[in-house]
Amino acid sequence: MRTRRVFGALRDWFDRAAPPPRAVDWSLFAFVLAEAVTGLVSFTVGVPEGWPVFWLHRALGVGIVVLLAWKLMRVRRRLTDPGLWRRSTALSVLTLVAAVGALATGVAWVFGLDVRVSYWTLLSVHVGFGLALVPLMAAHAATRFRLPRRVDFERRRTALRYTVLLAAGGATYRLQQAINGALDTPGADRRFTGSQPREGTGNGSFPITSWVADDPDPIDRDEYRLTVDGLVSDPLGLDADELAAGHETEALLDCTSGWYTVQEWSGVRVGDLLAAAGGATADDPDQEPAYVRFTSVTGYRWSLPIEEAKDALLATHVGGERLAHGHGAPVRLVAPDRRGFQWVKWVTRVEVRSEYDLGQWVVTLVSGFD
Repeated sequence: MRTRRVFGALRDWFDRAAPPPRAVDWSLFAFVLAEAVTGLVSFTVGVPEGWPVFWLHRALGVGIVVLLAWKLMRVRRRLTDPGLWRRSTALSVLTLVAAVGALATGVAWVFGLDVRVSYWTLLSVHVGFGLALVPLMAAHAATRFRLPRRVDFERRRTALRYTVLLAAGGATYRLQQAINGALDTPGADRRFTGSQPREGTGNGSFPITSWVADDPDPIDRDEYRLTVDGLVSDPLGLDADELAAGHETEALLDCTSGWYTVQEWSGVRVGDLLAAAGGATADDPDQEPAYVRFTSVTGYRWSLPIEEAKDALLATHVGGERLAHGHGAPVRLVAPDRRGFQWVKWVTRVEVRSEYDLGQWVVTLVSGFD
């Protein structure tokens, strides 16, 4: 009886703490949108200094849990009573499934659950739920569209609620880290990005993954040529053996599918390639060399600022072994402090450019599709 009274009191307090209905609805949509944005931005962050992006992403997730609970408390009868169902109820349920799926897989991942759903890791499933949730939320909101009112958000109490939500999210993130450490869960060895370690050296020690649909046939080493051109004075054409220069670097590869590995990579420094091509030059003073673009046999490409690119490596070997086809043979880009999808595989062209390549973002979505 006492337990029931405690739960009843907590429920009453939770109901009283809820913001106005419109504030909950619009805040939920804003939080989901911000969650998607921070999640996508986190894909490009590979250095520890970028931890605030991941902190905000996790804090927003806790906020969504609370907002979703307020929302469900208000609409639970419309979901559970068949007499109140409308044609839009199916969309509401689908949106709820995507939201719960994204939250559940995210929580499971940070505590170390490591399962695969066919080709996908649990983190990939989490991303899929999150990407599906944004359009579903927009469609759901359109079925009961009501503009927010200023009065719903201008109260001091409302501002305090959202401050507490974000603070609670940050505190929960820290608590989760402490629990992982204290219980020595599989999540305790995660990198700040959430990626799990893959131990060992060489081709067999880390998974073969490709971005979207990239899956070319193996490249014949005898026919392979790398072109170095663009804003250089003496364009080059090099074969695979000429790129196996033996320059070595230890670099951490952090894949956005949720794992990382530290390997010894060897090949040729990009700076040395540019020097062999006569250095980055421009006949037109308005065409100052600023970026180096790396293009795959599949058409996939990525660019690095030229000074960063000079310190990157075009690798022909990993862990003392010649690269396997799945890992990008005969040559792949090794770009320290960048995420795995920026380490272009099967590189066939290195191009010095004056402008940033915005089109590379589109190519990441369509590369490999015929």
